[in-house]
Amino acid sequence: MQINLVSDTTTKPTKEMLKVMMNAEVGDDVFKTDPSVNALEEKVAKMFGKEAALFFPSGTMANQTAIKVHTQPGEQLIADKDAHFFNYEGGGVSFNSGVSCKLLDGNNGRFTADEVMRAINPPDFYHSPLTSLVCIENTTNRGGGTCWDFNDIVKIRKVCDENSLGFHLDGARLWNALVAKNETPEQYGRVFDTISVCLSKGLGCPVGSVLIGSKAFIEKALRVRKVLGGGMRQVGYLAAAGIYALDYHIDRLKEDHKKAKEIADVLAKVAYIKDIDPVETNILIFYLNEDVDIAEFMNALHKEGIHIINMGQGKLRIVTHLDYNDAMHKKVLKILRSLQVKKRA
Repeated sequence: MQINLVSDTTTKPTKEMLKVMMNAEVGDDVFKTDPSVNALEEKVAKMFGKEAALFFPSGTMANQTAIKVHTQPGEQLIADKDAHFFNYEGGGVSFNSGVSCKLLDGNNGRFTADEVMRAINPPDFYHSPLTSLVCIENTTNRGGGTCWDFNDIVKIRKVCDENSLGFHLDGARLWNALVAKNETPEQYGRVFDTISVCLSKGLGCPVGSVLIGSKAFIEKALRVRKVLGGGMRQVGYLAAAGIYALDYHIDRLKEDHKKAKEIADVLAKVAYIKDIDPVETNILIFYLNEDVDIAEFMNALHKEGIHIINMGQGKLRIVTHLDYNDAMHKKVLKILRSLQVKKRA
């Protein structure tokens, strides 16, 4: 039995999802005539109370498009130092938009309205970049799946309004935050100018993200998506998977959260663990004792058919997901309890 806990992107479509995909009605989305894509976009926009939405092949392209539309070359955005679009999107902010980033040293990927206020460059001081955008990520990937306090988000919105800044949410795992915090998409739609949500992580779709915003913003985003090569043809087969996932795979995310917390409970009791970040959703980040070699630990897990990821700087990550079933979970808990870890000489 091979157990992949590297990421929630490793899932495969369920039989029910595949059936819906294969029976999807399709057209040519480049001409905006794919009925399944149009239905997905309308569905997501309605969920968040926004005017429009646009389907993308990846969350990276959705985020990069949003930043491109929000900003002009030479400007600056504010984000956390652990932000996904800064660390894991290939330098796209500078390459695609010519924008610099002022990075805040937040708490597990989160920061405060006061920190944002202090980071804004004086708009009349032309020697520094013009601050034009604030970006946050919920849940935070490098922050271990941590959820934002919605009241903190509202305070940042106020700062953005007072300083004429755009406000974008990288909501790749927003579905997890909504379930964990008992929040609604409409809450987020009211606060953010734009939101990107991923369908291929917790929701189990093979491909796809959606960017949500005003009609005028999405019209501009459509042109940028074309420039970036994101125009697709009979993509309704993938959009149909997204519709199915939104209908059937959101509520079950609580199962992934429960499993992640149960793994954390076991790790907290074994001798080879130094520390564990708080677990709120489906991501678990932990640290080994200094006398334990990470490569040896990873190899010991591989021999048992368990695969996790080394994020660097001592961070090891486990991510629970749709394809991680009860039998796998039982085995993982057993192995972690009994694992004999080789210490450095």
